[in-house]
Amino acid sequence: MTNKEAKISTGGCYCGAVQYQVNGPLRGVVNCHCGQCTRLNGNYGSHSKALKIDITITKDEGLRWFQISDMARRGFCGICGSGLFWEQYHQDATGIIAGSLDRPTDLKTIGHIFVSDKSDFYEINDDIQQFQASSNGKLDGDFL
Repeated sequence: MTNKEAKISTGGCYCGAVQYQVNGPLRGVVNCHCGQCTRLNGNYGSHSKALKIDITITKDEGLRWFQISDMARRGFCGICGSGLFWEQYHQDATGIIAGSLDRPTDLKTIGHIFVSDKSDFYEINDDIQQFQASSNGKLDGDFL
């Protein structure tokens, strides 16, 4: 087991009603520019990801799930409204809203996805890898 795999990360919602722990590696942050993320976040969504078996909900006073499509659901706090998770049903991993992680995260942004859908009020001005749609697992540490 490497040091990265042994890391324990924690996070939660704004009001503290939902808290979680990740006992394992986190994928680097991916900025998703799809229409769902834009509507949910007011801009693109920044997501890490971890294996479902590595995520433990340690406080669950407000966790709610909303089926966002036939293939995915999002987890959020029903008290303060904070976004926490995005989960595809057929994957063994769950997307974690990067801003919900306690700092320091020691994560770096590794890519942009669905850039063909991005809003017109900002530009992507970095040299990080971009994909017009999904990365389909082509980013380092991505779980399929």
